[in-house]
Amino acid sequence: MDALPVTSGELLCLASSLAVSGLFYYLHRKKAKALARIQDAPKLQVDDGLPDLLSATSGQCLHYVALEGLVLPAKAALSSQHHEKLQGVIQKLVLKEHRLIWNSLARSWNESERVVSEQVYTVPFALASPSAEAVTQVSVESPLRAARLPLETVYEHFQHPTHGFKDLISHYLSGEKPKGLLETEEMLQVGASLTGIGELALHPDGTLHLQPPSDGSDYFLHLGDWQTLLAEMESVSSFWKGAAVLCGLTGMAVILYALCRAYQQRRHKQEQEEQRRQFEALWGNGDTVSESGEGASEDTCIICLTRPRECVLLCCGHVCCCFRCYKALPSHTCPICRSPIDRVVPLYQA
Repeated sequence: MDALPVTSGELLCLASSLAVSGLFYYLHRKKAKALARIQDAPKLQVDDGLPDLLSATSGQCLHYVALEGLVLPAKAALSSQHHEKLQGVIQKLVLKEHRLIWNSLARSWNESERVVSEQVYTVPFALASPSAEAVTQVSVESPLRAARLPLETVYEHFQHPTHGFKDLISHYLSGEKPKGLLETEEMLQVGASLTGIGELALHPDGTLHLQPPSDGSDYFLHLGDWQTLLAEMESVSSFWKGAAVLCGLTGMAVILYALCRAYQQRRHKQEQEEQRRQFEALWGNGDTVSESGEGASEDTCIICLTRPRECVLLCCGHVCCCFRCYKALPSHTCPICRSPIDRVVPLYQA
């Protein structure tokens, strides 16, 4: 039984490329489904007609809508730690440590980061209409369950450490060198234009609530309008699709390479078999030379000195042996010049 035309390394590469391609395609399909769901969702703005619209629907609920409005706190807003007049409803404080790690293999310093602390604060808030006459507000529930928090960076500061001579020596000996601390503050500011995509429900007390969908669909809170969110999701979906196609093409290339190599090996075997049949035909039709060495001439094989020279060794071109002695050579080199033998062709003497 012939061995598989694919080596273990090629088989590993093929399996990896197909597995990664499948993963990327899954991510593409997931983004594409979320994109199609957003495109089909009703596009609404906060106004005084929302309660009547929900009252006319079954269950007083719209399961998936895109709602635009301005951010207003339900009670007291959060104040920025670095800007006195800046207020928001979601605040995220992050402190990251940046270090340089010595890579002995690449002989260079690589940067790494570690989150030292991360704190997120939120207060109840709602979406209001940009119009001053409208009084309807929609309460935003569970904002931390959104696919991505709609935050803007309002403060960023990098603190460089001071090192003494002893510190520098210890850094080079340990292979780790502190680079500094990065302190950032992100906020969802009061008055920002926000698009919420989720389930819009009218509660029995007459209040409107935007909440995560009960069917498990993605819940989005996005700064700006829904068209911007669609453009970002289309870009991400296209990226995963391109990555899936690229990995799939890599797997196909491995398969084609293995098939081409198997075809070349099979063709080489067929050529060798054809040469063997040609030499056997020559042996059957040729005159038998006495084994005692009588009748030896210039055309006698230089190895056995009994049979005629029957093959041309390429690429050196020497005609020096019979086919039996060629097959019995301990190394695949010419007996005359010791150059490698690429192939052999039969010698026809008229």
